[in-house]
Amino acid sequence: MIPVIALVGRPNVGKSTLFNRLTRSRDALVANYSGLTRDRKYGDGEMFDRRFMVIDTGGISGEEEGIDAEMADQSLLAMDEADIVLFIVDCRSGVTSADYMIADKLRRKNRLVYLVANKIDGLDPATALADFYEMGFAGMFPTTATHGRGVRSMMEEILEPYPEYVESQPDGSNSIKIGVVGRPNVGKSTLVNRLLGEDRVVVFDEPGTTRDSIYIDYERHGQKYTLIDTAGIRKRKNVKLAIEKFSIVKTLQAIDDANVVVLMVDAHEGLVDQDLHLMGSVIDAGRGLVLGINKWDGLDPDKREHIKVEIKRRLQFADFADVHFISALHGTGVGNLYDSIGAAYAAATDTLSASRLTKVLEGAVEEHQPPMVHGRRIKLRFAHAGGRNPPVIIIHGNQTDSVPAQYTRYLEKIFRRELGLHGTPVRVEYRTGDNPYKNKAVVPSDRKAMKRKKIVKYSKRND
Repeated sequence: MIPVIALVGRPNVGKSTLFNRLTRSRDALVANYSGLTRDRKYGDGEMFDRRFMVIDTGGISGEEEGIDAEMADQSLLAMDEADIVLFIVDCRSGVTSADYMIADKLRRKNRLVYLVANKIDGLDPATALADFYEMGFAGMFPTTATHGRGVRSMMEEILEPYPEYVESQPDGSNSIKIGVVGRPNVGKSTLVNRLLGEDRVVVFDEPGTTRDSIYIDYERHGQKYTLIDTAGIRKRKNVKLAIEKFSIVKTLQAIDDANVVVLMVDAHEGLVDQDLHLMGSVIDAGRGLVLGINKWDGLDPDKREHIKVEIKRRLQFADFADVHFISALHGTGVGNLYDSIGAAYAAATDTLSASRLTKVLEGAVEEHQPPMVHGRRIKLRFAHAGGRNPPVIIIHGNQTDSVPAQYTRYLEKIFRRELGLHGTPVRVEYRTGDNPYKNKAVVPSDRKAMKRKKIVKYSKRND
């Protein structure tokens, strides 16, 4: 059994720093800013031949209102999921009323709780820990998460009752990573909760609710999925806070990490330039693409028809992507997303044979030949696969560095159509074959020697 460890405490006591330390990653956003973490964030760790799962949570102060109340509910849910709770306090601040409130909630949860007295560096441990003993927790560990002081000894004691981890055999199934991206407040987190069938991430009617990329594993009809809820991306000129800049970086990393991206668009606002910019980022990353036009319910027929016309007109460069008109809040059309996600993933990871690719290439060239360059026709001879997710097709021939961009787009469409690569961009790359006689021109002095050699061979053959 792999233990689940939840990190709870007041805002800004070092929970995300400890999360990164235990998972040996930089997955959780860390900044000198109270309330930075809002959703539960999961990560895997391994120490002393034992593996464990860590849950990072938002801070609890006891005075939450609005979105902070939703955040506090996520922290309480993490307590229910955990086998071990690390209750983190700040040695420099001492015991606060919020600490007492959290301690009371933990006693009611009946969980194994250890008190982690963080930020002990520069302080006398005996003096700094004195006030925390009265909280009544059996185990107390002084640490400095930023430098790792006391962390390993703490984890050695916590993990000691658990057996060493034995690697299980892989079951052969692959998890499809689904990134949910879009502008702020278009309904990304609502869609994530709808797909999961539970209130897994914080949803609030306020732009910028999600600040980090949240990875959630689950299974549906025997297929494993990983949902990635991301922060909304605004226009660059509107981004002022450093926290939002970090969130944007996390979102772009999530796009690169995903197999298929569901781009959410607000139907009430229509397709705007920022949506197209995000779509371009997904295509540049080579990821499968599915469009979810959200908040479709309640629109009048004229508005709906106008949006459909605009989508058809402006998405000609991404005509391979399926478009779904959905309501994440009420669930209308959400289930249909899975068919498009599965088709895009299958196309992006399909194994393409060289003979099949070459046959499609020959048909495309016969239908529409490449242009002439310097009085000579570009020759495209054969093709083979060069990668997956996205599918990369490498074409060999002569003068391939002169193939115009429009002809490459033509080939991409032909390959996508003939191979059934639906829902994913296709990349075509070229290789120019080297001339075996290049730099081997015969000079006059060598011609006589070659002629004599031929005569000798001829005379020997006649003898």
